[in-house]
Amino acid sequence: MFFGHWIMVRPTSAPYGGVVNNFDLTGRRAIVTGGASGLGAATARALEDAGADVTIAVRTPRSPNARPLDLADLDSVRAFADAWEGPLDILVANAGVMAIPTRQLSAQGWELQLATNYLGHFALALGLRPHLTDGARLVVVSSGAYRNGPFDFDDPQFARRPYDPMLAYAQSKTAEMLFVTEATRQWDDVAVNALSPGYIHTALQRHLDDDTMRAFGAMDTDGNLITPSYYKTPEEGAATSVLLAASPSVEGVTGRYFEDEKEAPVEDFARDPEAAERLWELGLSGMR
Repeated sequence: MFFGHWIMVRPTSAPYGGVVNNFDLTGRRAIVTGGASGLGAATARALEDAGADVTIAVRTPRSPNARPLDLADLDSVRAFADAWEGPLDILVANAGVMAIPTRQLSAQGWELQLATNYLGHFALALGLRPHLTDGARLVVVSSGAYRNGPFDFDDPQFARRPYDPMLAYAQSKTAEMLFVTEATRQWDDVAVNALSPGYIHTALQRHLDDDTMRAFGAMDTDGNLITPSYYKTPEEGAATSVLLAASPSVEGVTGRYFEDEKEAPVEDFARDPEAAERLWELGLSGMR
């Protein structure tokens, strides 16, 4: 199975891959979910450095620009969206969970990775939709893991098939890709794009066992973390998020998938309009 980014040479030693330059976000308002650490924190810093007014949405706020949001709890998602006032120019759906060892369910009965990575962000985007400005950008941090296969509409919650932590993660990333496909069709005034940030040492990997980390080349035989040449820093990983959120070079670009700061091909099942519409309806039913 493929669970990350294509193996690559690090694109550059420059922070953010050289993306953060020559644009000004003064007066723009942005939300970054999971913006307190790792990739999300690097994304938020880059947008702030460009002049944006950035709100980070996290389960436990610890800074003045942070607001509480638990994506697995739709009551929390609704409260966040209802409390938002004024316009919103950038929404970076960055937060996520990966490889939860045992099958867990949200309050709405959704498998927890699917609930967090897809349903929570879906509900958040819909709740904030009235605030999104003309030309606003919705950036969905997905993963190359989506390539492991289509969304399983027959058993999305792993109620009948054996629960597999990595397969559940991959399915949630396919769901994110289908969300981008349908949102692009429905929202012609918002640029909606997905990306894979690549391999990065962050808290996202906290549930991975040692054997999996060694298979990634990210842990030695003594259990120490190591950084292979194809791993990125959080700033390098955030470069593609920042590109899609802010750069004039992708003005008007929508419905695409990016890796390493450039557009990448997408599997047909992730662009399937019937599956995308069906998942959208499933998301709506999950919000009721």
